[in-house]
Amino acid sequence: MMKSITEYYSDPGFTVFKVPKWRAKCYKFLSVDVWGNVPSPLQRRLSSWYSSFYDKSFSKRIIKHYVKLNYSDKDYLEKFKPPKGKTSFESFQDFFIREFKELPDYDSPYVWPCEGLLCEEKKVGDLNFVKVKSDVRSVSTVFGLTEDDIPKEYSFTNVFLHNKNYHRIHAPIDGTITRLQHIPGDLVVLRPWIYKENPSLPAFRNERYNIDITDNNNKVWHISIVGGPAVGTIELAQGIELGQSVQRLQELSLFYLGSTCCMAAPLSPRYHGPNTFVEMGTPY
Repeated sequence: MMKSITEYYSDPGFTVFKVPKWRAKCYKFLSVDVWGNVPSPLQRRLSSWYSSFYDKSFSKRIIKHYVKLNYSDKDYLEKFKPPKGKTSFESFQDFFIREFKELPDYDSPYVWPCEGLLCEEKKVGDLNFVKVKSDVRSVSTVFGLTEDDIPKEYSFTNVFLHNKNYHRIHAPIDGTITRLQHIPGDLVVLRPWIYKENPSLPAFRNERYNIDITDNNNKVWHISIVGGPAVGTIELAQGIELGQSVQRLQELSLFYLGSTCCMAAPLSPRYHGPNTFVEMGTPY
């Protein structure tokens, strides 16, 4: 496994919570069968209302305590800058969508698009079908495609972004955007440890943006940016349009609270497996 690069990340570890099976079933019931049956528009309104508190100026007082609690490096925040050209973090949301002062860059043509826990990694052909609201869906459903649209030898990965993680998604390769798609949906809980048999279940039913990037070898990399509870917005970066060329590490989107990023790629990860931490910009 590749070791984390501490030049950019002082606290790259991620605890995989050992949730007892009975408790996981309870959490799943509350997420899928209770909250999941609330009409999607109402889920979004409640999530937007909740997330609005983090846009208030008083919420910036949380930042100092949050950093102290979650990162052992007292200078962690010095690696980042406020978003959108601001000179200071004016709210907790500003901290949540922080930008790197300098993007990590490694000598690899293929990089991870985000930071977080790699909670699932399998060949597309080895993934089971998932039942969602009485519909049986293949992994291609995550990306808004039909079953045979993604080759079975492709590798499916799902990275869960904890609240403490960096919440911007970047291009994993050089290429051209050949498809953009928004799929409305639910906002069930993303925590993978409460879905024992299928940690990617929320990606099959939640609201998401799908982006296809065709690389210089004419291979398509499918990326799905999945929202969760309290996600007020998934925002595409400026210039992310159909037919637009993108460079490796170019920003694709950001989340306002909570997220998961799925990818179906023609290559398998070389240094990471399930339940390991991946860092944006490190070799895929």
